[in-house]
Amino acid sequence: MWEYLVSLPVLGLALMLQVAIFSRLNLLYGSADLLLIVVAAWSLQERVRSAWVWCVLAGLLVGYVSGLPWFVPLVGYLLVTGLAAFLRQRVWQAPLLAMFIVCFIGTLVMQTLAFVVLRLLGDPLAFDQSFSLIILPSVLLNLFIGMLVYPLLRNLAAQFHPEEVD
Repeated sequence: MWEYLVSLPVLGLALMLQVAIFSRLNLLYGSADLLLIVVAAWSLQERVRSAWVWCVLAGLLVGYVSGLPWFVPLVGYLLVTGLAAFLRQRVWQAPLLAMFIVCFIGTLVMQTLAFVVLRLLGDPLAFDQSFSLIILPSVLLNLFIGMLVYPLLRNLAAQFHPEEVD
């Protein structure tokens, strides 16, 4: 129950940091997506049961403050959470590797989805320019920030789900 309640302040703080700081830290034209990283890191925790709730809440929050249509972040974060759930079962002995994989693929999916929707809405940016100036730099930033965020959320998850001693 507590992990559902803590989602509001954690995601709210992450959203404020995203809007105020991380959206301004650009590499070329790409920027980090802190909420994507938080959702990925939380979804990779072994005993967490609220990953889908965090995912939907984060998607709706980003959809509300973003210039993209509201469903783009929601769909992207749902795909990231699904990938994390899949990898949590397969790569359970290397959680940091799973975090890198989820951040890498999740950022590619999220940015490509945003590109496709913006293209359908009339944005004239070509895919090769978008890929080299926005998508790849965003991937690099998310991978770097993911290394910092994952241990914090692992510790937070451990507070709500302490390891059982035999």
